[in-house]
Amino acid sequence: MQPVPGDSGAAPRFDIAANRAGEKYGTREQLGRLLWWLAEPMFRCSPRPFFAWRRFLLRRFGAQLGRDVHVYPSARIVMPWHVSIGEWSAVGEDALIYALGTVSIGSRVTISQRAHLCAGTHDYTDPAMPLLKPPITIGDDVWICADAFVGPGVRVGDGAVVAARAVVVKDVEPWTVVAGNPARPVKARTLRSRLP
Repeated sequence: MQPVPGDSGAAPRFDIAANRAGEKYGTREQLGRLLWWLAEPMFRCSPRPFFAWRRFLLRRFGAQLGRDVHVYPSARIVMPWHVSIGEWSAVGEDALIYALGTVSIGSRVTISQRAHLCAGTHDYTDPAMPLLKPPITIGDDVWICADAFVGPGVRVGDGAVVAARAVVVKDVEPWTVVAGNPARPVKARTLRSRLP
């Protein structure tokens, strides 16, 4: 690490002891995490078509789910009480919703296989690297494609598409397709009429 400007020349050091001593979760959240860890096998071992059963379990742990939400059994949701998902949305196989902070997913959203929504990070400017929990907001009619990453504090506007393996670290405008690492706009998204 480089010395801090204006410092006497000594290299700054991370304060691991302070990081470990910092309270990251209250007693209630720690108990909730333990209970969810015990209940999660009933979620993950349920047959694929048992969407109602998985909705029931997630709701028992505080998730707010709209009508006909489909969460697949291999999806992983950390701290479901921080998650809300609108009606007709789906969370695909092996997707990870790392909800240390709140994760709000709108209606008619597809979170594809192995996508990662990460509502947790650390303040890397503080030697103790305290845990931060910035929220993620996904609007209505969004598609987060396979293997995409959406970082903490990001807002994805209505109708946007995050392309496969894109890394989103800044807000995405509505009805925009973004791709790449870091994700950049590549085109507008328009929907064709289904009427003959």
